[in-house]
Amino acid sequence: MTDRERMEKGKALLDLLEERHSLSREEWHFLLENRDGELAGEVCSRAAALRDRIYGKKVFVRGLIEFTNYCRCDCRYCGIRRSNKNASRYRLTPEQIMSCCEAGYDLGFRTFVLQGGEDPYFTDQRMVELIRAIKGEFPDCALTLSIGERPRESYAAFRQAGADRYLLRHETANEEHYRLLHPEEQTLKNRMECLKNLKELGYQTGAGCMVGSPGQTADCLIDDLEYLTRLQPEMVGMGPFIPHHDTPFRDYPSGSVELTLYLLGLVRLLLPSVLLPATTALGTAAEGGRELGVKAGANVVMPNLSPENVREKYLLYDNKIHTGREAAECLEDLKKSMAAIGYEVVVDRGDFIPC
Repeated sequence: MTDRERMEKGKALLDLLEERHSLSREEWHFLLENRDGELAGEVCSRAAALRDRIYGKKVFVRGLIEFTNYCRCDCRYCGIRRSNKNASRYRLTPEQIMSCCEAGYDLGFRTFVLQGGEDPYFTDQRMVELIRAIKGEFPDCALTLSIGERPRESYAAFRQAGADRYLLRHETANEEHYRLLHPEEQTLKNRMECLKNLKELGYQTGAGCMVGSPGQTADCLIDDLEYLTRLQPEMVGMGPFIPHHDTPFRDYPSGSVELTLYLLGLVRLLLPSVLLPATTALGTAAEGGRELGVKAGANVVMPNLSPENVREKYLLYDNKIHTGREAAECLEDLKKSMAAIGYEVVVDRGDFIPC
């Protein structure tokens, strides 16, 4: 097959993806194994155009509050895994968390994301009290949780207390790959059960994976894309793997920025209305990475509202950006950088728009 024939077949498959919002494994394989600069450009331009038709030239901003870096889990890729004795641990108090929300609200933020490790200190009761406090003080704001695997009844209690959205990246939908990334006590079956429960309880639900994590193959990525097709999440978080020096994967190479952008575009075509972040990991892996993500179809960024003295402690991977545009105080810089590529940063709730 000539380069021209490969390109024409690739375009035909993208036509099918835009029409059917699904592909066969063979078709996904072709798109992944025959990508080049021209095909990647086609994917990203189609994805951006589709996103613009649904959401306009808007990039939604979420105020990220990383409120604890204690974690009971021991994921082999994560810098705050419980085995990392070098991590400088912290928990924000409810008063500190509310202060972060107040600062964000004054800046115009209308969505807050409470993200943390799976910290046993934050029991269901403590989380319910915190959710009620935030929603009581800021009733016009959306509240997203990202605190890992919990029983269904916990998710139900958080939902009843007022939580609107929940981010729980599935990391990989391939059983063998999941076992490589996680210790035995964590299972892909339970992770998927959690995501199923979140959907059924009415959360706007976010899944997602790392690109280029150790052991990942094209078949793993296709498993991810097929899982997203079945789950139909409202949000997908997808960023490159970046190693952390205190984990078993310290010596593995980072995931490809180019492949991450390509997959962002494919996910946009697969799930047209999805809220798709240009992640901090993408901004860390490449200069202007988040702007590149927006050009590839992303429409969410999450500046950090956490206190300055803890931002560098929530270190899931090395060299995480935690100054400059990552700081919520530099929201104006973020607005300028997005305006430079033709997009408007908006700080409203930025709700999911079903097609």
